[in-house]
Amino acid sequence: MNIASARHALVTGGASGIGRGIADALARRGVAVTIADIDDAAIESTLADRTGVFRLFRGAVLDVRDREGWRSVEQEAEDAFGPVDILVNNAGIGFNGTDFADLDPQVFDTVIDIDVTGVFNGVSTFADGMRARGRGHIVNTASVMGLTAGVPGRGVYSAAKAAVVAMSEALRAELAPHGVGVSVLCPGLVRSGLDNSTARLGGEVRRVDHIKGGNAGMAPETAGEIVVRGISIDAPYILTHPHYLGNISTRYDSIARSADSVHAGA
Repeated sequence: MNIASARHALVTGGASGIGRGIADALARRGVAVTIADIDDAAIESTLADRTGVFRLFRGAVLDVRDREGWRSVEQEAEDAFGPVDILVNNAGIGFNGTDFADLDPQVFDTVIDIDVTGVFNGVSTFADGMRARGRGHIVNTASVMGLTAGVPGRGVYSAAKAAVVAMSEALRAELAPHGVGVSVLCPGLVRSGLDNSTARLGGEVRRVDHIKGGNAGMAPETAGEIVVRGISIDAPYILTHPHYLGNISTRYDSIARSADSVHAGA
């Protein structure tokens, strides 16, 4: 999407971390931004820090699981800034460190409700309007873990993020004929509010230290600029850490080898 033609973006999880980095990058290009977040104090702090060039910011409290809340935010946001041209479904949590065999079913349900259904709720709210107008772009935040699962202790998080990848691929195929772009953001390790969001919603924050690739802690501002470049070229996949491509290739090589082995001599 031509960012210069975009007038209004809505970013969930926009009051911290990657979401705030994306919101800032869009605002620097003159796009009015509604930051939607479950943390009202973080919204107030974010808005207080953004004056001058960031005068077009506004905030909205939103739990992405709440479909009525989505409709209210849509109405308020579009009354203020007009139709949403760019939707960034970025809000999420991660319950890291618990193996599936030990996972509380309620934890599983909560992660899926926020990380998967929350993305769907955003799509359900805004995609039809974009399609009708014949323009717009949707970014769904997954994770590199949605492309390279198989790390112990990240099962539910990886499962949720893999679902977001698949949802985004299907959505892109559906909306492309109507002039609407879709990108799936697969970040590596970025300094974010993920742990705070997890703890706020009752989850147990655990560290997983044996992820291959390293390079922890990319600045959210850097990630935000990468995302905006991805939107501008309608990239299907936006990776913040391209060195993970080796891990991704290893996975698909394993798929190919398994297929060859299963069908050998058939």
